[in-house]
Amino acid sequence: MKKHIKALQNLIGQENVKADKPHRLAYSYDATREHFEPDVVVFPKDEEDVSKILRYCNEHKIPVVPRGAGSGFTGGALPVGGGVVLAVEKYMNKILEIDTKNMVAVVQPGVINKDLQREVEKHGLFYPPDPASQDYSTLGGNVAENAGGMRAAKYGITKDYVMALRAVLPNGDIIRAGKRTIKDVAGYNIPGILIASEGTLAVITEITLKLLSKPKLTKTVMGVFPTVTAAMNAVYKSLAGGANPVAMEFLDNLTIRAVEEKFHKGLPVEAGAILISDIDGNVEEEIDYQIGLLEKFFKQNGATEFRIAKDEKEAADIWFARRNASQSITIYGSKKINEDVTVPRSELPRYLEEVEKISKKYNVKIPCFGHTGDGNVHTNVMVDGSDPKQVEIGYKAIEEIFQMTIDIGGTLSGEHGIGLSKAPFMKMAFSEAELGLFRRIKEAFDPNNILNPGKMGL
Repeated sequence: MKKHIKALQNLIGQENVKADKPHRLAYSYDATREHFEPDVVVFPKDEEDVSKILRYCNEHKIPVVPRGAGSGFTGGALPVGGGVVLAVEKYMNKILEIDTKNMVAVVQPGVINKDLQREVEKHGLFYPPDPASQDYSTLGGNVAENAGGMRAAKYGITKDYVMALRAVLPNGDIIRAGKRTIKDVAGYNIPGILIASEGTLAVITEITLKLLSKPKLTKTVMGVFPTVTAAMNAVYKSLAGGANPVAMEFLDNLTIRAVEEKFHKGLPVEAGAILISDIDGNVEEEIDYQIGLLEKFFKQNGATEFRIAKDEKEAADIWFARRNASQSITIYGSKKINEDVTVPRSELPRYLEEVEKISKKYNVKIPCFGHTGDGNVHTNVMVDGSDPKQVEIGYKAIEEIFQMTIDIGGTLSGEHGIGLSKAPFMKMAFSEAELGLFRRIKEAFDPNNILNPGKMGL
């Protein structure tokens, strides 16, 4: 790689090409804690630099892995075959425009999600997608993974806000996909293909995002249920009955107990599950009506308590449990096999009942929590990471959970993507004809297979 490193330095500047051990080590990890070291890390200053890098690497068939914050849970930004990590967070991190008339924002891929949210709110606007990693994940990564978040029940996910993209193809060509218009049916939906492509088709260099008017009022409620099945029935029946909450989050009993053991927040540890929901709007009557619907359907499905937060502090206390669920459940094991399957909302009761059966079959704890408003359940198989037999059992349980999810009409991932960790299960979820189509799309964009090779089972 020495001659290639020198060539890249000549292309974009010696200071922006790092092949020393500390840089290679720093860019060898993501949130999976797996470790794959690149040969070199490059920091493009702009779209033209990205084009130069890709053109050179394509010519010499050098793997290139685009990277934002490296916060992904499936290994999507790991350089499994070495090569080049193309890191956008250093320079390509600017909010280029906030167009208040057309209610759009134009950003570079290295902009942090939360930074955009704060900036548009100064103009009375609102960018809804709020992944749990919003304080550090980049918008380029959010687009590459089609990130969701707690507000997805009402407002949707990243794909619902991407109006246009600029991107560089593996051969260095720069393309523009989509328009700054509400309607655009000219040509193929290239933004739709690039969203959730996990950096395997092109490198995104600019994103045009739809914004909304920020609601003036928000209230938080919590329902306490005797069983997780009762809570899941309340979810889909509330939504089918006209409720339109911003979020509908749940914690099962194992998660409630874990949060309480760590943080002593006075949670109902005997409850089978709790549901936490936000309602927003612009007039009190609208909020009250929606809260009334939730209370009605929660109680019809067995809620033993329905609590409305009286102020922002109480709302924050209620949400604390959900926001700290992931770190709390580590009391059940040193290794967390964390999956984010999604099922039709009406299948939530069945899904969690089957998870309980799998938990008993393999004698492992499987705390569950997540975004039940959109059917997305974070399912966590907890094992002793120092015991290879337990780890093996944990992955057997996960494989059975995946198969059950697919059997009831669900999908392998609602927001984390496929990356490396779920690639072996793609054959479970898709037919050979479908996988063949994916491969042909990949080949059309990237015939030399230099962009993020080895991901998504392609």
